[in-house]
Amino acid sequence: MMSNRSLMFVISSFVLLSFCAVTMKAQLTATFYESSCPNVTTIVRGFVQKGIISETRVAASLLRLHFHDCFVNGCDASILLDDNATFTGEKTAGPNNNSIRGFEVIDAAKAALENACSQTVSCADILAIAARDSVFLSGGPFWKVVLGRRDSTTANQTAANVGIPAPFDPVTTIIKKFTDVGLSATDVVPLSGGHTIGRARCTTFNNRLFDFNSSGSPDSSIDPTFLSDLQTLCPVSGDNNTLAPFDRKSKDWFDNNYFKGLKNNNGLLQSDQELYATDASTKSLVDTYINSQSSFFQDFVTSIIRMGNISPLTGTAGQIRTNCRVVN
Repeated sequence: MMSNRSLMFVISSFVLLSFCAVTMKAQLTATFYESSCPNVTTIVRGFVQKGIISETRVAASLLRLHFHDCFVNGCDASILLDDNATFTGEKTAGPNNNSIRGFEVIDAAKAALENACSQTVSCADILAIAARDSVFLSGGPFWKVVLGRRDSTTANQTAANVGIPAPFDPVTTIIKKFTDVGLSATDVVPLSGGHTIGRARCTTFNNRLFDFNSSGSPDSSIDPTFLSDLQTLCPVSGDNNTLAPFDRKSKDWFDNNYFKGLKNNNGLLQSDQELYATDASTKSLVDTYINSQSSFFQDFVTSIIRMGNISPLTGTAGQIRTNCRVVN
């Protein structure tokens, strides 16, 4: 007959093994869909590629969707949810309203995945894969995307308004928003480097062009020639939705020219230029990336993988939406 001590050992071992099994199951892994949906990355990449061919700006839009999703209650595809009777979604939050886009690419990829492997691949994982492919297809680095996220059943507009880094934020505020979600100050610069592709509306930077901080003058940190070009593009009485590229030298190519622009005082957003103008630690990283594109690529991959691990829903939490815009 088993002694009490032996029985306790067996029970303790079983509990420990069960805990480990649950923990392992909850971990994200690059092989998560290896058996259940082996063509997931091929399918998603096909639609990302079609989107970029149709409009190169889509690459930056898809990268931004993943970023803005992860900064609000984790990487759970809450950003994709439309408003409903229960909640007001994140699409109309200040940082997102009339700004985030690329939903049609995600919708198309999701529909194809539902045909290939129904109720298997989450919208949150589609966002992560699409962000990777957008960077890679724009000339940037490639990395293995860890998968296994599940989708939220709600959204949080208030958290989006508060937590997403804004173009008017000083660098200290941006660092705080990064650390609030478990990232670090060293993630700020490489992830800001995502602005090497894409464009911004006049409304996100025209505060710098004529009356910066109620001074009656433009932001003195802007290169004079660059300032003149921006004032012509975005006059006081102009259309605030007019677009300007973050990186004028290679606006659709993922490289380190964005950082070279900061050194030349050609940062489009206040939050961009402050990385070089006001903080010694971020300035040092910008200089590193100016001198070594490979260092930028390496650190960008490290940081975006870390970002993709912010508070994912795993196991039985959340759900696998069949339509990314609505809860099942």
